[in-house]
Amino acid sequence: MRIALLSDIHANLPAFEAVLEDIEKQKPDAVYCLGDLVGYNVWPNQVIGLIRKHGIATIAGNHDLKVSKILQSEGECSKEQSSDYAYKLVGSKERDYLLTLPRHLKLEFQLNDDHLNMLLVHGSPRSINEYLLKELPEQYILEILKEFKADILCFGHSHKPYHRIVNSGVNGMDHYHHLINTGSVGKPKDGDARACYVMLTIDHQTTVTSPDGIQVEFIRVKYDVEKAARAVELSLLPDAFADNLRKAY
Repeated sequence: MRIALLSDIHANLPAFEAVLEDIEKQKPDAVYCLGDLVGYNVWPNQVIGLIRKHGIATIAGNHDLKVSKILQSEGECSKEQSSDYAYKLVGSKERDYLLTLPRHLKLEFQLNDDHLNMLLVHGSPRSINEYLLKELPEQYILEILKEFKADILCFGHSHKPYHRIVNSGVNGMDHYHHLINTGSVGKPKDGDARACYVMLTIDHQTTVTSPDGIQVEFIRVKYDVEKAARAVELSLLPDAFADNLRKAY
């Protein structure tokens, strides 16, 4: 089974359209979005519309939940309010959709007499705002994996893609877990301005006793970065957001 995982679109329509086109070519069996559809750019409603049109199962990100605190503006924002402008663009129907998204999704596979639990979150299972960075101590990661019974933990939030494997086995019995940060479609922060998503492959030989039990491919997709950056500069959003897109930081 091939599963496409994407996250942190952040209202960047050109990036999302390019990723959707690439996913269509890849023909995965399922597609999941790990949240943050809005924020930082001017196309939140169009992005939400495409998510719903394509029937992509989606969880809430921390930016998606911000719309509950920010009302639509009937007039123009002042420069002092410009960081909130991205959320004021979200329509009422789109806001209702964001606020009803689930926080987690859990998939269970039964392969080779193994139960393989896959947990999809935005930040971490403990908090939507927590960053699960690559350099976190292994013991801390193992505590989370044990607490939430996750063999494969997929998340976004930091916009920095990585795949890390840890072993919780004892007494010579290996039990491997996979941590997968999907990176960001619409606002990468790893120095590569291209959109990023993940293709995860699980086959009939997948088992928790092998570190090679699943295959993880990070796919980078070129898109019109300048179009997205110029949209920011022509709006009431801070110009720094455009610089973020061009330099991917």
